[in-house]
Amino acid sequence: MQTTLKSPITFTGTGLHTGRPVRLTIHPASAEYGLWFRRTDIDGPDALIPARWDAVEPSRLCTKLANGRASVMTVEHLMAALAGCGVHNALIEIDGPEVPVMDGSSAPFVQGILSRGLRRLAAPVRVLRILEHVEVSEGDARASLGPAETFEIDFEITFADTAIGHQARRLNMANGAFVRELCDSRTFCRNADVEAMRAAGLALGGTFDNAVVFDGDKVLSPGGLRHRDEPVRHKMLDALGDLALAGAPILGRYRGERAGHALTNRLLRALFSQPGAFRLETCSPDQGAVLPGFGVNSADLKAVA
Repeated sequence: MQTTLKSPITFTGTGLHTGRPVRLTIHPASAEYGLWFRRTDIDGPDALIPARWDAVEPSRLCTKLANGRASVMTVEHLMAALAGCGVHNALIEIDGPEVPVMDGSSAPFVQGILSRGLRRLAAPVRVLRILEHVEVSEGDARASLGPAETFEIDFEITFADTAIGHQARRLNMANGAFVRELCDSRTFCRNADVEAMRAAGLALGGTFDNAVVFDGDKVLSPGGLRHRDEPVRHKMLDALGDLALAGAPILGRYRGERAGHALTNRLLRALFSQPGAFRLETCSPDQGAVLPGFGVNSADLKAVA
């Protein structure tokens, strides 16, 4: 059945790119409501922004949703937490243009959601079954969706910095795998790119406390890595958040090779432009048991620094 939170949960922090303080509250919502953002600092109907693939606006280094004059950016870590915990309906109120970065991962959002618990609603979940292979590419980056009986993410990255190098990981997202394996993996960048990002008005709120910074063979962030392959795990986290904008849990296999937010959104646009490539169907009990949020509890979230 569809779910929502049992009670509201509030997060405060700083936007990764804007550097601005922000307050965000996730409110319970009724069945069939879906996921929506509302800018509390803006009046009028444009303040409501759907968390949906066709509301994505081009933006560098993050996923940005827009509706007329209102927008909210860097939604991917929160969307991954909602999808990974199996939250289908919520109103997300935010008093600024960017979701707080917290520690650079989804773990603080997951912890907050699980602390409130979920309430089942009197409506079935609908799943998006992938029927045909769909692929998009740009240069040496590729992203694809193909048929599968569960939801799988397969990701591969290659960076010149030897502290990252080549990393690959594949994960079946059933039975709390996101919470256990991916949610604490932090956003990352190359030290060589920091100055250019800030000159472009990006990463103004980035610190060693909310991002992993690499410089050649060194990890500059104090405390090092949470996982040996934390970068590719974070790219998988991002992919889950961006795919959550499909509007329904996916039954299929996502593969990313050096893919980013924009390419994953292009993949969803390509998918929905081909009606024969997917089918929306009512979720059976067996299908529900393999969705990312099924059976997740606080014990799945291990303590992180």
